[in-house]
Amino acid sequence: MPSFTVFKGHKSGNPKQSTTTKPDQLSDDNVFIRVTASGVCGTDLHFRGADMVLGHEGVGIVEDVGPACHSLKRGDRVGWGYEVDSCGHCMECLQGSETFCADRALYGVSNLDQGSFATHAIWRESFLYPIPEGLSDIDAAPLQCGGATTFNALQGIKPSDTVGILGVGGLGHLAIQVAAKMGCRVVVLSGSDRKKAEAMQLGAHEFIATKDAKKLEVSAPINRLLVTAAVPPNWELILPVMAPRSAIYPLSVSSGNLEIPYMGLIMQGISVQGSMVAPRYLHRQMLDFAARHQIKPIVETFPMTEEGIKEALDRLDRGEVTYRAVLVPK
Repeated sequence: MPSFTVFKGHKSGNPKQSTTTKPDQLSDDNVFIRVTASGVCGTDLHFRGADMVLGHEGVGIVEDVGPACHSLKRGDRVGWGYEVDSCGHCMECLQGSETFCADRALYGVSNLDQGSFATHAIWRESFLYPIPEGLSDIDAAPLQCGGATTFNALQGIKPSDTVGILGVGGLGHLAIQVAAKMGCRVVVLSGSDRKKAEAMQLGAHEFIATKDAKKLEVSAPINRLLVTAAVPPNWELILPVMAPRSAIYPLSVSSGNLEIPYMGLIMQGISVQGSMVAPRYLHRQMLDFAARHQIKPIVETFPMTEEGIKEALDRLDRGEVTYRAVLVPK
C-alpha cells in the first residue's frame, strides 16, 4: 500500500514527521485528498504531545474516491473540520445536529492516523465540504473550524440585535466580520485599545477597552455575547450591559470552570449556551456566506515541515500569531 507523510504530536511537544498508508483501493465513500492548506487552531495545542496526527482545519484536492461516493470527483476542492463522522441514524443526526451524536468522530478522539498536518488525508465524502470559488485555500482553511464555530454561535440572530464579541483574536476577528455581515450592531470588548483600529475596519461599530474600567457603557444592550478570549472576563462589568433574555456563548476552550454570578443571570433571564462547530448543513452555508461577503481570516503562513509546525504552534501558544496561522506545503 502506498504511504504519505503526516506530522504527529510527540511527548516532547515538538511534532514529528511520520507516515501512514493509503489502501490500494478506497472503500465505501472514503476520499483521498492532497492537502493544500491547513489552519492551526488553539485546539491543536492540546494535542501537540499526543501520539496522533495533528490538524483539523484542512483544505485540499480530491485525488481518488471510493465506490460509494456520489458527489465528489478527482480535482474537486474540499475542506473538512473538527467532526469527521457520525452514526447517521440517531435523532441528533436525523435532525441535522450530528455534532451531538453519541457516536460522533471528533478531532483528538477518533481517526488518530489522519489529520490536516499532512501531505494527504482520507475522509468520508459525507463530511467533506466543497470550497466556493470565492475563497482561496489559505483563506478557507481557518474557516473549517474557527469560521464554523462563530457562524454556528450566531444562528437565529436578528439584524436588529446587538452582538458583543469579547476578545479580538483568531475566533473574535472572524466573529466580528460574520456578525457585521449579518446586519447586526457589533460591540467589541477587549482589554486595551491596541486592536481597536483593526476591529473597526473588520466591521465593529463600537469598541470598549475593559481594563481598569469601573463601568461599561454601550449604545444598546447586548443581545448575544460571544466569548472568544482565553481569559475569563470580569462578569460584574459585563452582566449590566447584557439585554434581558440575552445569551452568552463561551466559545474559547480552556481548562477550569466557567463562573458567573447567578443573580445577574436570574434577574435578567440571561442564558449561557454551549455551542460547538457547525453541523454539516450550516458548515456549507458558512462557506457560501463567507465567499459571498468576502469574509476572510487574517493569516500568517508557515511551511508544512517539522520546523514550520513547531514555530506556528509555539507562536500560537505565546499569543504571537496575527489572528490565524496556516500551514502550506513546502
